[in-house]
Amino acid sequence: MSQYWILAAILLPIIGGILTPLLPFKKRTHMMFYLETIMLVTSAIVLALVAHGRMEVFHVIRFVRNLSISFKIDGMSMIFGGLIAVLWPLAMLYSFEYMEHESHEKIFFAFYSITYGVTLGIAFASDMLSMYFFYELLTLVTVPLIVHPLTREAILATRKYLYYSIGGAAFALIGLIFLIVYGTTCEFQMGGVLDMTQIAGKENTLLLIYMLAFFGFGVKAAIWPLSSWLPQAGVAPTPVTALLHAVAVVKAGVFAIIRLTYYSFGTDFLRGTWVQYVVMGFAMFTIVYGCSRAVKETHIKRRLAYSTVSNLSYVIFGATIMTPLGMVGAVCHLVCHAMMKICSFLCAGAIMHQTDKHYIYELNGMGRKMPIVFGCFTVSALGLMGVPGLAGFISKWNLAKAAVESGNVQAYLGIGCLLISALLTAIYMMSIVVRAFFPGKDFDYSTLEGIKDPTWKMCLPLCLFAVGIVCLGLFSAPLVSFFGDVAAGVF
Repeated sequence: MSQYWILAAILLPIIGGILTPLLPFKKRTHMMFYLETIMLVTSAIVLALVAHGRMEVFHVIRFVRNLSISFKIDGMSMIFGGLIAVLWPLAMLYSFEYMEHESHEKIFFAFYSITYGVTLGIAFASDMLSMYFFYELLTLVTVPLIVHPLTREAILATRKYLYYSIGGAAFALIGLIFLIVYGTTCEFQMGGVLDMTQIAGKENTLLLIYMLAFFGFGVKAAIWPLSSWLPQAGVAPTPVTALLHAVAVVKAGVFAIIRLTYYSFGTDFLRGTWVQYVVMGFAMFTIVYGCSRAVKETHIKRRLAYSTVSNLSYVIFGATIMTPLGMVGAVCHLVCHAMMKICSFLCAGAIMHQTDKHYIYELNGMGRKMPIVFGCFTVSALGLMGVPGLAGFISKWNLAKAAVESGNVQAYLGIGCLLISALLTAIYMMSIVVRAFFPGKDFDYSTLEGIKDPTWKMCLPLCLFAVGIVCLGLFSAPLVSFFGDVAAGVF
């Protein structure tokens, strides 16, 4: 019976979102209460499922042969599903104040809610076909969110996002077809599902197919040269970009790469081959490329977008090490980066909402006028730099440890990329903090008259995310131990 709760968790925000424009709310507060209740109930169900532990496959729709839309809970489902459940209700609460004066608000919140259910579908998918179905659906339901402002920039950004995503999905589909033909099953299994008797003599073909599928899923993971859609998508409202960059779309991309590498093709088949060196090389280049572009960028949201490009490839780098420790590092950064980046993006949105300032050179002195927002931003900045005691240090430490213990010379070079990235991150994040708190002794604070922190609906999520960054840094041992069990196939 508990299997049906998975379906309930997925369908509740989808159906609730569909009903949002249809229900005759008398007051905006009624709509807010309705939506936040759906988010909290859904998250409660998901967290209860995660706490319950592993759950066998639940087939919802059966097609030909052994193909079906099915769900299950394993270690990776617990990690991704739990992460979504923690972050989404807080992001929804934040969005109520941010969207207060926006048009077409009901449509926005309808798709914002639907996206939650679709992302849970990706998290709980039991096989590549089911994940691919929800992965494609995620593209469709996020398009209205990006195009929401209906400006020329938003329309162009949406077109690029759609073209890139459809193209990437085509390459991922090739991987799905080959897994159906050459796999013993379509379901995710730690170690992979390839039938070695069938692929004998065709190893290079399968390696090429893996690479195509890797870059197909790599579109949403914003790996270079397929990353330009992500900074451009920053024209969307900040609650959208925060979820695009921290939880839903980009994390679905790296989640799919981990599933593809560890649960479908298998690391024993991939490790030590030419394809490992190719995909790891692209991940390493993207780490440095994203940080370098972030240093040059003056628009605050686009700077954070390039930071996301870089940090997503931290996760991909860990995955391409193709060892259990590499997977631990990848998953650890997946979780820690989500917490740090949603905090920094929502802080940026709060700044833009309160001041209508969009560029970094306009932020001088605002730290004293908005101490809560810039205090939380500083915590996220220090975390992204990898300062000990915060979340970023834990994930980067585990990635470096995995690279050293892998014995892979290219992975050793990857540590150098992580160090370069840490230096550049300090430059592009702390330059914002220094401007905000230390504008210079001759700065005229009268020019900031009327600027202040937003209300509790924005500030509460920011403070909770900042606390989460600290807690992940100080009390990460049980979580990292669980990640180790997942990588070892225990969960």
